[in-house]
Amino acid sequence: MHAMGTVQSSSTLEVRNVMPMYPEIMLIPMREELTRVGVEELRTPEAVDAALSNQPGTAMVIVNSVCGCAAGKMRPAVRQALQHSVKPDKVYSVFAGQDPAATDKARGYFTGYLPSSPSIGILRDGKLVYMMERRQIEGRDAATIAADLTGAFDRLCAKVAT
Repeated sequence: MHAMGTVQSSSTLEVRNVMPMYPEIMLIPMREELTRVGVEELRTPEAVDAALSNQPGTAMVIVNSVCGCAAGKMRPAVRQALQHSVKPDKVYSVFAGQDPAATDKARGYFTGYLPSSPSIGILRDGKLVYMMERRQIEGRDAATIAADLTGAFDRLCAKVAT
């Protein structure tokens, strides 16, 4: 059994207790599917801010989920895209429904977009420059999603020769 986490809503500044949606043991394979290819999990709002706030370079943030489109499409697409020669400087994930405070904090960096799970954002110098929402994931196959991601990597993450 997990202890309850505390979530602080920025709009009301009220604190409420949140229980994880699923037993953590169920999520281990879903987390490891990304961490074993170098994705760093951000489990707290503080970790999200430390990783993303005013950080130079590019960072991809994956909002992971237990849904079928995350399992069959998004996670395989991310694994495939990360084999590309050009990729973001850092790659992070948060887990929607399981780490709600960290997920809410990460979504705060996705300015102009409604919450969506799964989803993938790319930030440059802490500012969102690319967003793939659930609607762009759920009806497509992993190879097509990976191609979109690698195209974004080429446009947004390539190092400029000086």
